Amino acid sequence: MASLRDIRNRISSVKNTQQLTRAMKMVAAAKLRRAQERIFSTRPYAYKIGQTIGHLKAHVDPGAHPLFEQRPEIQTVLMVIVTADRGLAGAFNANIIKLAEQTIEQNYAEYKQSGNLLLMCIGRKGHDHFRNRDYKLVGDYRGTFDSLEFKTANNVADRLEDGYRKGEWDEVVLLYNEFKNTISQNRIAEPYLPVPAHQFVTPVMELEGSTVPDEHDGSLDYIFEPSPGAILDMIVPQYLSFQVWRALLESNASEQGARMVAMDNATSNARELLKDLTLSYNRARQAAITKELIEITSGADALEA
Repeated sequence: MASLRDIRNRISSVKNTQQLTRAMKMVAAAKLRRAQERIFSTRPYAYKIGQTIGHLKAHVDPGAHPLFEQRPEIQTVLMVIVTADRGLAGAFNANIIKLAEQTIEQNYAEYKQSGNLLLMCIGRKGHDHFRNRDYKLVGDYRGTFDSLEFKTANNVADRLEDGYRKGEWDEVVLLYNEFKNTISQNRIAEPYLPVPAHQFVTPVMELEGSTVPDEHDGSLDYIFEPSPGAILDMIVPQYLSFQVWRALLESNASEQGARMVAMDNATSNARELLKDLTLSYNRARQAAITKELIEITSGADALEA
């Protein structure tokens, strides 16, 4: 049985840990509130511009823009994996990494074997995980979530577009955690480039009815001024930037929600552990007192004898 000093030290250690997890829960809750405000304000525009791109693509020649045209042969694939920079968020990082590995195994195993699979990891956890497993990484986006800004999404989107135009990769897939609510997230593998023929609908988009059905039967003609190419050159990069921005905000909100839940669970577990340790301490203390009384009584009896 552990000594009273050992139990007291454990109780003190657990109390300190409980204070830390409680503080981390409060910080995550504050960050989650701000992250929710940002994603809720960004979603409508991101959804609408995606729908607009879908309408335009349906009414113009696929060759009207180089990012619309499907490559005749996919030689190199780039996967963009959005994780967090920090841990202590339950299974948040492990889930999206697991999704990436499953997607690679199911759809891109031959590309990995031939060395034609590239990964762009946004967030330290994903970057470190895949770097240690000898994957080919593009760029270094560790520390992105320390100060999340729209220019980061712009830089990522520009890099993805530039590499696609130059033929560095023929297909781009975006993997991230979509914020559903505080306690759950949806793991998303979304086609990014070439721009999909139809708007990709996530579970939250479908649940909230965020996409407006197309009321036209496809016979509507668009009038482009000055030209379809000029308009697409302006709107397509904006669309790509907002898709990356939305993915980053979704992942950030999901991370804070997952961390808040994980720290709440840790605080509850510490509370239960303190109860058990306190009970063990009281039992050990009682046993020590009883032992001392027995020794005193036995000594008194011996003296009388």
